[in-house]
Amino acid sequence: MSSPPMIDGAFARWLASRAGQALLDLRTEMGFADSGALKSAGDKVSHDLIRTELAKWRPGDAVLSEEDEGSRLAWAAEVNTGAVSRLTADRVWIIDPLDGTREFSEEGRSDWAVHVALWARNAPSPHGLVAGAVGLPAQHRVLGTDYPPAYPPMTVEAATAGERKIRLAASRSRPPVFLTDLAEDVGAHLVPMGSAGAKIAAVVTGEVDAYIHAGGQYEWDSAAPVAVATATGLHASRIDGSALRYNEADPRLPDLLVCRKDLATRLLAALQRHSG
Repeated sequence: MSSPPMIDGAFARWLASRAGQALLDLRTEMGFADSGALKSAGDKVSHDLIRTELAKWRPGDAVLSEEDEGSRLAWAAEVNTGAVSRLTADRVWIIDPLDGTREFSEEGRSDWAVHVALWARNAPSPHGLVAGAVGLPAQHRVLGTDYPPAYPPMTVEAATAGERKIRLAASRSRPPVFLTDLAEDVGAHLVPMGSAGAKIAAVVTGEVDAYIHAGGQYEWDSAAPVAVATATGLHASRIDGSALRYNEADPRLPDLLVCRKDLATRLLAALQRHSG
């Protein structure tokens, strides 16, 4: 096999593509009769592949993967041993090997993803993300910061009627309890989707206008999608408007808003009214 691209953004795309193909192959091999076994195997196959390639091609970088032992633990910021050496590293890959295991294990569903992001200490942005890729294997595409998509066009309704019917991506299984009231407030309708990566990808491509989450997540759930979204020119923040920050001692990052920039002020105001 030829060597992967050495530029970080292209490398992230290559890595997400390879893991995605491995997951598609696994689906074909195992089928869908035992969803639990397929979920477990998917997490392991993708994690092992990504970890192996990072060790080979980026041996000096630290890694935070959802499937690492102790990945969800909050550490004191001064700790610098073993699994938490990332806290003083200059470069950290933030990985979700399989975002949306439930959707992955269901035949016919394509709203699951592979997340590969790179955080750098000297990054110019508050979130610190300098490269990222979201693989959507069952959709046969990868969105990446090396070739970020064009800013999504306005909806036909907005262009012709002069006002926007906001489409909000929502969890099909556990949407925030306030989201229905918020949608009514701003004249939006909810579009149920699977994984966080698939939802943010839908904002990037213009299939929906915004994604709001407040039910609890970790850094790997949003790092790669946020890297791509902000490279595309979209707004991304916490639901109180503060900056998203990655490679923190506590990897929990429980809420976020990703949306078109022209909707950010309106949605943040609505969030202030409904998420308290």
